[in-house]
Amino acid sequence: MDSIKEIFKIGKGPSSSHTMGPRRAAEIFKKSVGSLNVSSYSVTLYGSLAATGRGHLTDVAIKEILGECNIIWQSDVFLPQHPNGMFFQAFDKDGRLVKSYTTFSIGGGDISDTGKRDSENSIYPHGKMKDILKWCLDNGMTFWEYVEKYEEKDIWDYLAEVWKIMTEEIQRGLDNEGVLPGPLKFARKASSFHTKAKGYQGSMQRRAMTFSYALAAAEENAAGGTIVTAPTCGSCGVLPAVFYLDKLNYDCSDKKIYRGLATAGLIGNLIKTNASISGAEVGCQGEIGSACSMAAGALVQLFGGTPMQIEYGASMGIEHFLGLTCDPVMGLVQIPCIERNAFAATRAIDANVYALTSDGNHRVSFDKVVETMKKTGHDLPSLYKETSEGGLASIIF
Repeated sequence: MDSIKEIFKIGKGPSSSHTMGPRRAAEIFKKSVGSLNVSSYSVTLYGSLAATGRGHLTDVAIKEILGECNIIWQSDVFLPQHPNGMFFQAFDKDGRLVKSYTTFSIGGGDISDTGKRDSENSIYPHGKMKDILKWCLDNGMTFWEYVEKYEEKDIWDYLAEVWKIMTEEIQRGLDNEGVLPGPLKFARKASSFHTKAKGYQGSMQRRAMTFSYALAAAEENAAGGTIVTAPTCGSCGVLPAVFYLDKLNYDCSDKKIYRGLATAGLIGNLIKTNASISGAEVGCQGEIGSACSMAAGALVQLFGGTPMQIEYGASMGIEHFLGLTCDPVMGLVQIPCIERNAFAATRAIDANVYALTSDGNHRVSFDKVVETMKKTGHDLPSLYKETSEGGLASIIF
């Protein structure tokens, strides 16, 4: 598995696969062109990228790098390697092709020329939860210590920056009001939710506050603001929300939050390695489900759970989102995406309580749940995998 830095990417929304990935691909292509005499560019987008790319600002991200260029939308063509295909072309002043490049946005802001994840940069010796759990039990350690052992020494500085950006995205989202960009005219809700939550007490207040924090981050993402993928842009509100709640309500130190991020990143890494975090590949279970799993496992650790309880929490976090479709209305990361962040955050809290109440023993392991998620995602028709052709996207507006 790669570094958990690849799970937590700092960038602009609204989509890791449809905004951050294409921008990165455009940067690589422009750099490869180098000193060649290029007069114009053309970019063909395939499958899910073409189907929802306008709402996800794919063309805007590409043009920010290449300048004004011809964008060709081929939503009915799915390349066999991956649903998110891109074909870049550079032409000279006479219209002759001087360079071309085919690549794929495979989720979480990553790109691959093969459509598959590259394991050449693997730094971890284990790729399954059962093996990492055994390592922890054999060594009397927990998951964040496993991460510390195999990551570079700067990992804690990196996670400190990640937490700083997460905090800022929530704070901006709580302050900002008005309507989000796009034809839905979708009004921000985080600020009003936060104001109302202050008037509640006890568990109802904590739950309402969690809603407001998750909405704040998700709304900032939908507006194209700077966020952290966790593990994707579309699910970026879940993990920051539960950590922000713990910071304010339970006096959780920054050091413990960094350790929680390490564990969350490890869980996300396992899902990305053994299944997918791409909505275009496995549906929203790979985005919101993965985010809930990461948050649930990290919360169990923050509240003193054992490695077995952490594994159980992470397992429940994704198990109960199996089969969730990715059906963004009008191709925007707004409906139902923003609300899903809020509900996944509170579900992570529930999974934490359930896991801590148990002794950590359960029948269906995390690895089996992830395996099932991958199979379920591949069984889903493309209608339900970020094409805006099925589900809510087909019956609303």
